[in-house]
Amino acid sequence: QVRVVESGGGLVQPGGSLRLSCAASGSMFRINAMGWYRQAPVKQRELVAFITHGGRINYADSVQGRFTISRDNAKDTVYLQMNSLKPEDTAVYYCNAAVMFADYDTDTYHANDYWGQGTQVTVSS
Repeated sequence: QVRVVESGGGLVQPGGSLRLSCAASGSMFRINAMGWYRQAPVKQRELVAFITHGGRINYADSVQGRFTISRDNAKDTVYLQMNSLKPEDTAVYYCNAAVMFADYDTDTYHANDYWGQGTQVTVSS
């Protein structure tokens, strides 16, 4: 069983900063990619940023230059440093882990996605 847990949300004024953390735990072969998504009220969930096991990174245009994603593979943890926050960044932020499992009896692999419970980020004066 894989567990994904986010932390670090809260209330911040416009222009402020927050750092989100997300840790995955459980029996896994490897986490291929970890990412952050967000969902604002009455909007669809959208990708914020992701980082692969090898360090390839992708950002949504709306956060490019303000947010930084990083990862500690040894700890199966991903971070999202959010600077210059804007009211439109207000949303529930979800962590996603694309986990690979190995079946050593058959020498095969399969992957599943796991989500955290979400953490609220509110940017308001």
